[in-house]
Amino acid sequence: MTYCLLLLSVVAVTAAVPVPRLLTRAKWPEREPVVALWVWQCLVATVLLCCLTALALGAAAVFGTVRAQLFAPAPPAVTAAYDLSHASPWTTVLTVLLAGGAAWTTAMLARELVEARRRRAGARAHLRDRAPDLPAGLPEGRGPLLVLEEEYPDAWWMPGSPPQLIVTTGALQRLTDHQLDAVLTHERGHARARHDWLLHLSTALAAGFPRVPLFAHFCEQTHRLVELSADDTASRRCGHLTTALALIELNQHRGVLSCSSSHRLLGERVDRLLEPPPRLERRDRALATTAAALVPLVPLFITFAPGLLSTLP
Repeated sequence: MTYCLLLLSVVAVTAAVPVPRLLTRAKWPEREPVVALWVWQCLVATVLLCCLTALALGAAAVFGTVRAQLFAPAPPAVTAAYDLSHASPWTTVLTVLLAGGAAWTTAMLARELVEARRRRAGARAHLRDRAPDLPAGLPEGRGPLLVLEEEYPDAWWMPGSPPQLIVTTGALQRLTDHQLDAVLTHERGHARARHDWLLHLSTALAAGFPRVPLFAHFCEQTHRLVELSADDTASRRCGHLTTALALIELNQHRGVLSCSSSHRLLGERVDRLLEPPPRLERRDRALATTAAALVPLVPLFITFAPGLLSTLP
């Protein structure tokens, strides 16, 4: 059991500190944002699985009740392989820290979901106030599309029940039909990929553990990569130039081409659409996706290996 905890700690630290820093310096995520998002999710899953499995082993060693529940269906040889009869002091301390981390993570996720629901309810109430009054006899604007009277062009997707796509009259006036189609395709790309849930997860982890490089970079890169992914969805349907022009028209009043840090991502997105980088080969994409999917299996293999080896003749 001690070796399992040491190996899980090494895997968790490796996935949480050096690997994210290397990934943020890589150039290929800009070429394949969907694959990059998958890699980041697999890294986070690896660290969380390391912590959960280490917590389970530590709790089984420290608390006899937990040990009896976890290993009740296992044969005696499997239980003996983990050597859970004596828990060292450092195992007890590690178990307490992991239990606190699990409780804190759950609290941060719950807070983020509550805050997101509160923000969404406030935004919907604000939109109802801004929505134009319809003539008597017509249904209220609760369909999938809501048009707001606003001189500035804008469009965004409002997740929830029901989800809505909000477009301003300024966008309808300034965008061509093809540009408007690109904007709508971009927002539908966010909705189909459920990027809102990914953003909630990354925000909660970064807020709960701001000093962990993996979670901090995961939040930063998720906000960036979801936009690049939606841009690719729109450009494949409507063309790179049309999507870039639509992005400029929507954000020109915000200073899309300025050098300020708040608008730097917009400028990078426009440059990327005007000069699209070449995609990775299909074989390379499949290899990266498969390799990333196998990484979260490492903590599971470390955890179950002693039990599996004990059953061999």
